Amino acid sequence: MPAATRITLTPQEEYTLHELSLANRVPRRTKLRALALRLNASGWSAPKIAKHLKQSPHTIRETIRRWQTRGLGGLWEAPGRGLKPRWCDADMAAVAQWLAQERSYTSPQLCERLATERGVQLGSRRLQRILKKKAGSGSESVTAHPSRNQLSTSKQNELIG
Repeated sequence: MPAATRITLTPQEEYTLHELSLANRVPRRTKLRALALRLNASGWSAPKIAKHLKQSPHTIRETIRRWQTRGLGGLWEAPGRGLKPRWCDADMAAVAQWLAQERSYTSPQLCERLATERGVQLGSRRLQRILKKKAGSGSESVTAHPSRNQLSTSKQNELIG
């Protein structure tokens, strides 16, 4: 069984971790790590913290080690994780220009045009999701014809303006 690892927090560190565990725009994993550190500083053991937070004791010990070696920055995930997007905002601006033209496009046609003119490989469902997300800030939702996957005129106007 591994030796018990205890950390001691200064009042400033305790306050920072408390605020971090309550912040809205902080990832859930980071909040749990901050809470685990506060519990460890209060005298809880790694297995007890793990049971309370429904995590592995190894995960808790790793969180403590990250705190000891990297400090506050060790609570966040390293950059570069996850799949990188295949498109950029300039690609979506080009799609918006294409949709502003007098003709209508289906999402497979837009994907084909993106591939030939801009070298961006996207599936039609993925393109629909991206366009819906881009237009999601307004009150009007994106509509596509279910049988043809054709973007509506209101969606075209929303992307342009």
